[in-house]
Amino acid sequence: RAEMYVGEDVSPDFYAWVFPKCDHVAVGTGTVVDKKGIQRYQQGIRERAKNRIAGGEILRVEAHPIPEHPRPWRVRDRATLIGDAAGYVTKCSGEGIYFAAKSGRMCAESIVERSEGGTRMVTDRDLYDYINKFDAKYGPTYFVLDALQKLFYTSDAARESFVD
Repeated sequence: RAEMYVGEDVSPDFYAWVFPKCDHVAVGTGTVVDKKGIQRYQQGIRERAKNRIAGGEILRVEAHPIPEHPRPWRVRDRATLIGDAAGYVTKCSGEGIYFAAKSGRMCAESIVERSEGGTRMVTDRDLYDYINKFDAKYGPTYFVLDALQKLFYTSDAARESFVD
């Protein structure tokens, strides 16, 4: 079963997790405010989850930034970003699959429409059609989640109340 952990020992501003996979277990954590402390938080989640991962072997240790803010540019030279590449990971939960699928579909639909069914080449301006639609539809969600993270991710007790 998947587990989430909160606390200063595993992340000052996010959460840590244990997610079972088909042939291994993913154990991880994230932070935006203390990237230099990531190794300490990785050790913290290993310690907190030690009963779940006892006897396991560490196959790989990685650290990647959490793309939780839309990129300063999402369209350039007739190419556009979607999903995690565009920064569409939701605050508080770190979930990105839903918005990756939504942004991919919205982008494809905009390209089909703006290319007039593939009869003309799209421009950067055409691609901003998708960006504008995505921002109009989902921008308020990101705004609210940002506010919730600022409110509830201030202490362990506040994070616990948010998760409960």
